[in-house]
Amino acid sequence: MTGVRVLVGTRKGAFILTADGKREQWDVSGPHFGGWEIYHLAGSPADPSRLYASQSGGWFGQVIQRSDDGGRTWAPVGNRFEYDGVPGTHQWYDGTPHPWEFARVWHLEPSLTDPDLVYAGVEDAALFRSADGGRTWLELSGLRGHGSGPSWQPGAGGMCLHTIVVDPHDPERIFVAISAAGVFRTDDAGKTWRPVNRGLRSDGIPDPDAEVGHCVHRIAMHPSRPGVLFMQKHWDVMRSDDGGESWHEVSGDLPSDFGFPIAVHAHEPDTVYVVPIKSDAEHYPPEGKLRVYRSRTGGNEWEALTQGLPQSDCYVNVLRDAMAVDALDPCGVYFGTTGGQVYASADAGNNWAPIVRDLPAVLSVEVQTLP
Repeated sequence: MTGVRVLVGTRKGAFILTADGKREQWDVSGPHFGGWEIYHLAGSPADPSRLYASQSGGWFGQVIQRSDDGGRTWAPVGNRFEYDGVPGTHQWYDGTPHPWEFARVWHLEPSLTDPDLVYAGVEDAALFRSADGGRTWLELSGLRGHGSGPSWQPGAGGMCLHTIVVDPHDPERIFVAISAAGVFRTDDAGKTWRPVNRGLRSDGIPDPDAEVGHCVHRIAMHPSRPGVLFMQKHWDVMRSDDGGESWHEVSGDLPSDFGFPIAVHAHEPDTVYVVPIKSDAEHYPPEGKLRVYRSRTGGNEWEALTQGLPQSDCYVNVLRDAMAVDALDPCGVYFGTTGGQVYASADAGNNWAPIVRDLPAVLSVEVQTLP
């Protein structure tokens, strides 16, 4: 029977949750790399046995781990990230230049068709590519080579390249999101890039309508409509219908338009999910009620999904990489919290249940649909 594998990265290890197609009973494996910060755990769409993990720590630095048996065993495959040329500098808040640093890998994006091809978004913001299963990494330097690179500044979590979206119909078209610079697009597999932020507005920066400088938290795409993008921004939920060329707000009747993750239903390209947070200073749900909001119209009109979620005294956060969907029918939706819970809905968000509790703070949630 078809099943699912939920990949969970936390502050102190990785966990793998597995169920059959009913998604009622879950087996929990972990912690893998106990005590280590696992910023992202990702599976290859091309080979369900291939997993990648971003393992980082203050003492040993950044290591990429790989499993070729669905997470039963792991081996370090590479920590060699080669910048293409001089790393250069970026601008700090006071306008002074700071050298580019390599702190951690925030996000891993395996290829849809090649299990050995994988992209990595890092802090300070840069994009790397590995064609040998993570053993060696080369920078796609055209991104930082874009003239705006020195003006990028860090968001509260660091200057991170945290989202990588590859067009499933055109693998040379890639979107990335950087905090706090914005969204960039390449149409030639990373040789050249340009910002695609028209329509974004961010208070608190010298030019609120600037081409770059916007704190984008997450972008998402439905594979059947690569020209339509959804965005959770630092304030504002946004939509683009032209591949990022322009954006318009679709926050509609949300109780707060601040949040971190955004996800699209596997089979309904106009069904979108967000988790509102009270504010950029108060990183917990409005009124202490944990609610996922769903729009079935691509934005503006939103409904609260609360069944099975705590509706009082809940003060957790859901981080930008901590929500995902499966490809089953009905579509399953999953998210993890900074309180260590992972919630799942097997009916597109109508009903929720915790499938594991009391983990370390959840940093990322990804889902593999298994044959």
